[in-house]
Amino acid sequence: MDKIIIEGGNRLVGEVTASGAKNAVLPLMAASLLVDGWLTITNVPKLRDIETFKILLNHLGSDIETDPGNNILKIRTKDVASPEAPYELVKTMRASVLVLGPLVARFKRARVSLPGGCAIGARPIDLHLKGLKAMGAEIVIEHGYVTVTAEKLKGAKIYMDTITVTGTENLMLAAVHAEGTTILENCALEPEVVCLADALNAMGARITGAGTDTIKIEGVEKLNAVEIRVIPDRIEAGTFMVAAAMTRGNVLIKDCPYKSLDALNMKLREAGAEVIEEEGGVRVIGDWPIRSVDVKTHPHPGFPTDMQAQIMAMMTIANGLSVITETVFENRFMHVSELKRMGADITIDGKCAVVRGVKYLSGAPLMATDLRASASLILAGLVADGKTEVSRIYHLDRGYEKIEDKLRALGAKIDRVKA
Repeated sequence: MDKIIIEGGNRLVGEVTASGAKNAVLPLMAASLLVDGWLTITNVPKLRDIETFKILLNHLGSDIETDPGNNILKIRTKDVASPEAPYELVKTMRASVLVLGPLVARFKRARVSLPGGCAIGARPIDLHLKGLKAMGAEIVIEHGYVTVTAEKLKGAKIYMDTITVTGTENLMLAAVHAEGTTILENCALEPEVVCLADALNAMGARITGAGTDTIKIEGVEKLNAVEIRVIPDRIEAGTFMVAAAMTRGNVLIKDCPYKSLDALNMKLREAGAEVIEEEGGVRVIGDWPIRSVDVKTHPHPGFPTDMQAQIMAMMTIANGLSVITETVFENRFMHVSELKRMGADITIDGKCAVVRGVKYLSGAPLMATDLRASASLILAGLVADGKTEVSRIYHLDRGYEKIEDKLRALGAKIDRVKA
């Protein structure tokens, strides 16, 4: 098993390009189940989660061609031998449930393992099932699997009790082939949802309202094979923005989705960094001392929960006290114990983490617990005194494409080694 070793203290300077967004690629891969011809997806990053989804689509009967050198993925699904997403795949990647909607919509049946909880908290699919039932599907839950069948889904008005990104995407995918009009209310506003709606419209769907809390889908009989370019990964871009700020660096993040990161931009400026939109990207210039800021996570366009761990790493060396409140997931402070091993002064009080900035962090052996926690430990290692070793980095490989190579090109002393 690999681990990352970092010698802290180097200022980051240069240019880095944000990869395609994993959380946009996965629903697009699920959308391929709705198309008879070859769906071509470009700007696809090389990530573990995408490889897992490819295995799932292969299991379902999809043909897949890849051009890794040009980040191109082509998928065609003429038929499915067994419309089932087994536990072995769903347990490693919850986004596997995104096949539920399109399988029912096109092939009339789906059997998907219930995902259960995950490291950062329980994320049930009740709202997915409630929406499909409103569209006329029959649902049976037994032996840890949910089986959904429908001869023909019918348009319906569906209100989601809580905001859910995958729920919004799954129901949108199902409604594309439903008879009549479907209206989804209290939808997620994330850019990845908009990316999926734009892609489906390019294929021939009739979707309006994506990016607002109400999405309207008029059902169509078929979708056409097209080529779709994936939007840049706002969380990867945001991670490099924080890295530049906390190392007192000067970094141009190319292909950075600036407008999708308004909440982060504001907090970085409050902390004393310069955030400058330039042609082709965003430049972040760090300053010292870092000023402490309070952060409260919210669904988009609020401060992203996926950036909470990274901003906390920055606050560990800020001047003063900051309060970081997590409102999206109930168990997303697992990185705190590892940061404290480096000398961070953090106290947990329910949904809040009180961070008192220290003069410096000390390098230490660390254990990653989830994807974004991995990134926060890498960032802490960049500014720590001495050597930091981060183990269990398979979490990191789920969402960051060769992050060690990109950081090394900016001047970080970082390597991946076999443990």
